[in-house]
Amino acid sequence: MVPRYSMLAIAELADNEGTVCIVGRMTEVSKNGCYVNTPSTLSVNSVLKVVISRDEETFLTNGKVIYVHERIGMGILFVDPAAEQRDILNSWLADAPRMESL
Repeated sequence: MVPRYSMLAIAELADNEGTVCIVGRMTEVSKNGCYVNTPSTLSVNSVLKVVISRDEETFLTNGKVIYVHERIGMGILFVDPAAEQRDILNSWLADAPRMESL
């Protein structure tokens, strides 16, 4: 199991057609994905462009919705982030508090 970390950041999620853009608050993150709190959710398996902004840095990657809590938020899987984007994410994780496993 991959460790999850508690972290607040702004997440912008856009579908690949560019017709839907949802802005939410990322509250949990791992090296493989994140959870975004937002009352607007997309369907499971939706493919997205993910932009996460924190401390004047931006992490960009493709993503996929892997689970939905209606009117609460979504779990997003990061899909093939570029090496320099993974470096940004790893630097954030190095400073974040690790969450306890359930």
